[in-house]
Amino acid sequence: MKVCVLGAGKVGTTIGAMLESCAFCEAVYLADCRPPAAPLPLSKAQFESFDVADTKRLKAFIAGKDAVVSAAPFYLNREIAGACAQAGVAYFDLTEDVETTAVVRRLAEGARVPFMPQCGLAPGAINIIGASLARELPALRSLELRVGALPLYASNAMKYYLSWNTAGLINEYCNLCEVICGGRHLLVEALDGYERLTLDGTEYEAFYTSGGVGTLCETYAGRVRELNYKTIRYPGHRDLMKFLLYDLNLIENRKLLTEIFDQEVPVTETDVVILYVNVVGQDAEGVRQRSFAKKIYGDTIDGRRYSAIQLSTAAGLVAVLELYARGRLAGGFVKQESVAFSDFLSTLWGGRIYAGEEKSALPPAR
Repeated sequence: MKVCVLGAGKVGTTIGAMLESCAFCEAVYLADCRPPAAPLPLSKAQFESFDVADTKRLKAFIAGKDAVVSAAPFYLNREIAGACAQAGVAYFDLTEDVETTAVVRRLAEGARVPFMPQCGLAPGAINIIGASLARELPALRSLELRVGALPLYASNAMKYYLSWNTAGLINEYCNLCEVICGGRHLLVEALDGYERLTLDGTEYEAFYTSGGVGTLCETYAGRVRELNYKTIRYPGHRDLMKFLLYDLNLIENRKLLTEIFDQEVPVTETDVVILYVNVVGQDAEGVRQRSFAKKIYGDTIDGRRYSAIQLSTAAGLVAVLELYARGRLAGGFVKQESVAFSDFLSTLWGGRIYAGEEKSALPPAR
């Protein structure tokens, strides 16, 4: 398989590094408007510099390839997906943006190859895990998804350092969030739904953010009473974000807020990714719980260090690429939850990064 990766930033180059070790991948074609910060030690990869907005160059770049991966900012994905639709090339991206996903869905109508947005961590792997646990219970009550990409150490007031795309982060904090509450499919404000939770003895907070639920609300409409996605942070972070967005009204000037974050908030590669899924439902024997919890840390691939967010995001995408290479993905628009977690774990990088601990138990006595 010949794979194009558009966007040679942190995640794009990590995808390239993972594909280097995958037998199904024959060659990787990386592209960005700027060359990588350091030479890429990838024998399968070649790099080309051009602007995705140059439609002619984009079409020439993807011609004759088997799959295109967008690791570019979400606002560039419409052009990329459109070019793939015209060329009949399979399309994958990492977007959390709901409107972008809707555009990809329209472009995928009638396609013979898969168009699979929202790959990565959240949305992405977390949706695959949640849906697979939900399938174990004939009657569902609730499906809760919690994900956090956090610095291992933080001394600033926000208890937060940057570890991924700032525009995407701000987008999640500002846009409306899909939930199912009391059996109704609703849109709620980001940063609401505040809760405290303790995992492995560490206390966190969690709150609604946009996009992480993927298409699960649509899939489980009428089948579950409560379904939601929340971002995990250290306590105090949510209140400071509400101050910036609402008290200072920066929700009306996301470009400025993004620039402030990029200029003043440190970037860290010493991070941890936390995943927690909790499902409650019934089977023939009564009320049951299914849950999954995992912490992912940075690691080294071929002598090069990668952060936890790089590994968890890239592995989610490379895993579904491998499933496509095996013929396990249908044509047209493909939802994350259509992939079985067992299939996901059977892939080289899905298994290496996401193998974790699943638990089944009765709910605690009240």
